[in-house]
Amino acid sequence: MREADDLIIRPAQAEDEKELSALNRAAWTWLADVAPRPDEGADVFDERHSPDQFLLAVLGDRLVGYVRVVPPTPLASNAHVRQIQGLAVDAGARGRGVGVALVEAACAAAREQGARRLTLRVLGHNTPARSLYERCGFVVEGSMAEEFLIDGRYVDDVLMARTLTA
Repeated sequence: MREADDLIIRPAQAEDEKELSALNRAAWTWLADVAPRPDEGADVFDERHSPDQFLLAVLGDRLVGYVRVVPPTPLASNAHVRQIQGLAVDAGARGRGVGVALVEAACAAAREQGARRLTLRVLGHNTPARSLYERCGFVVEGSMAEEFLIDGRYVDDVLMARTLTA
């Protein structure tokens, strides 16, 4: 758990689902998402998305962000890697360090799980997210040109990573 200026980063619990679902829907945008906007009240937790994969940012008594950190594959040869597969910050909380706090908490959680690397995929046109990840020490390791057709435009899928060892 991390606390700074009344911002708390904590693990998700099953009872967070309703508030997390609302945040996930409110934060949705074609800038960051490749799937359609989730339906109102759509479940966040299921057989592939369990509460233990999520870290939540809470400001005061309000959920203002989340990051999801998972093994990228079930392969033993890939067990030293974790991947960010979802990050969102409420529009009203942006510019307050919530994104940086979530990414740094994701790095710490990945280290605690024995990971040496943390990877992610970000859309090429998502300049705010790419800047955030670069500020947190991630570097571009590759790009898949025109991987997605989003809102009538072809968009690159950018692969980024950060080494977690000293």
